[in-house]
Amino acid sequence: MMEHAQEALFRPVRAGNAFEETVERLMQSIRLGVVAPGERLPSERELATRLGVSRVTVREAIRSLQENHYVESRRGRYGGTFVNEVLPKSAPGKEFGDLHDVLTLRKVLETGAAETAAGRSLGPAERRGLRARLEEASTSSLVEYRRKDSRLHLAVAEATGSAALTAAVAESRMRANELLDHIPLLEPNLAHSNAQHERIITSILDGDPATARQAMAEHLDGTASLLRGFLV
Repeated sequence: MMEHAQEALFRPVRAGNAFEETVERLMQSIRLGVVAPGERLPSERELATRLGVSRVTVREAIRSLQENHYVESRRGRYGGTFVNEVLPKSAPGKEFGDLHDVLTLRKVLETGAAETAAGRSLGPAERRGLRARLEEASTSSLVEYRRKDSRLHLAVAEATGSAALTAAVAESRMRANELLDHIPLLEPNLAHSNAQHERIITSILDGDPATARQAMAEHLDGTASLLRGFLV
């Protein structure tokens, strides 16, 4: 039965968020007990083949889980990557049952905001503001990243010219941040997010609503993969 479960989990991921979805699949295999504590994960080569990603992506995902104490690497003839006997625990008493609701609302609001902002004729101050928020997020330290990331997403909502939508995005983002605070910041994901931010803002400034919506959706899907992987 575990072989069938592994086949279901270790299936090809989508290309847009390869790192994030690889982390999600590995975390699901650990949290669901498909690969139990003390057991060895499939090799990097096998995972890369089954997930349809590069070995570099698999290596970065495994390193992120190792840094956050979910797996350990052992050398030698019987080496490999093993699930730790004792796994990190979520915050005591914290419920994540509303995750689907939070992610669905966020995606509807923020993809619509990006599309609407791209369809407007933005003034010089609005354009400067978007570029400034993008620069702040892309150069932010790990400590400041979530705050600067939030400011960038709110700036996109503000660029729609709708105070009501901006307020809705702000409330949605607060709910999302409560969940994000319970998962680790993974540097490969931050680098990928910054590249996605660049595409979102460029699409808005270029007046390309369809690309802006698609870029925002892909970006939010990456975050959703990590939240599901670590919290569900």
